[in-house]
Amino acid sequence: MSGNSAAGRPSSPVLVVYARSGNGHTLIVGNVDKVGNVTNVINVTNETDMTLKPPDPHDPRLGELVSREPADYAAARVVLLGCPQDMGVERNHGRVGAREAPAEIRRAFYRLTPLGLAIDPARIFDAGDVPIQATLEENAALHQRMVRRFLADGKRVIVLGGGNDISYPDASALALESQRMLAFNIDAHFDVRADMPMNSGTPYRQLLEGGFIAPERFHELGYQPQVNSAAYLGYLQDKGARVLGLSEWRRRGVLDVVRDTLAGSDADAIFWGFDMDAVRGADAPGVSAVNPLGLGADEFVGLWALAGSDPRTRVVELSEVNPRYEVDGRTARLAAVAVWSYLAALAG
Repeated sequence: MSGNSAAGRPSSPVLVVYARSGNGHTLIVGNVDKVGNVTNVINVTNETDMTLKPPDPHDPRLGELVSREPADYAAARVVLLGCPQDMGVERNHGRVGAREAPAEIRRAFYRLTPLGLAIDPARIFDAGDVPIQATLEENAALHQRMVRRFLADGKRVIVLGGGNDISYPDASALALESQRMLAFNIDAHFDVRADMPMNSGTPYRQLLEGGFIAPERFHELGYQPQVNSAAYLGYLQDKGARVLGLSEWRRRGVLDVVRDTLAGSDADAIFWGFDMDAVRGADAPGVSAVNPLGLGADEFVGLWALAGSDPRTRVVELSEVNPRYEVDGRTARLAAVAVWSYLAALAG
């Protein structure tokens, strides 16, 4: 984890194979030991319908190009993973529905074209969804194993939530695979609640208390005071985390602040947690906790491009898109364009 040796890092090769099932697919991920036994097997099934308009050979779409073929995994640079659950949102007494987001974001993303991407779409591998478990704790443990396995295999990972509790397995997985992780929480909320058990409002307290994030390398950006607690601001300040509210962030320049942070960081890996409720409701109405104020769509997309442009970026996640409160597909389309912009700026 950050600041310590990456204890427990998988040392055996990663096995990835496929079995097809109707219109979907099952991804089987495991480790192979020295004598060829397969262990720690995870099965991931993705039945999302990516049917597009009849293909035009002059107008290819990402749904026709992104790979789900086993032969392409080894050469893939980027793995796309969904986590269709909102158990943590329900525990936090929020508006459920984020479990439907990965499928909706994929549908919007796969209708986009590859023009301008910095990566061959065939080197993007859609790994389907985390198999949802009976409890949030079990789901987080499996989710962490999967992300960590992809990281150990040299991939960049894009995770589509789901509730904001995914930040705990995503960031802890990267912390266990790096020495000096820089972490961003781009969100209207701090998400450092002291609640037990875990929920969508607790992930960054879990990460800080668990030693996965070094406070001096943790940046809370875009919080809005009217939806946060003074006690939790004090907690972050006492820990030594870097905290910047939306108004001051804008005054200093949203992209300039992040560029300066990246330039001054000695991190060997970067985690980016994007909560869609950081965006104003006019641009992103379909979220678990809508806000009238927030980042504009252009600022949000620009941050994703910055994430892609830094070769140290290993995990980016998007949480709290809630299709049940969507207006004309606006939020899922913004999410899709954000992912596209990350890939258009991809470095390394």
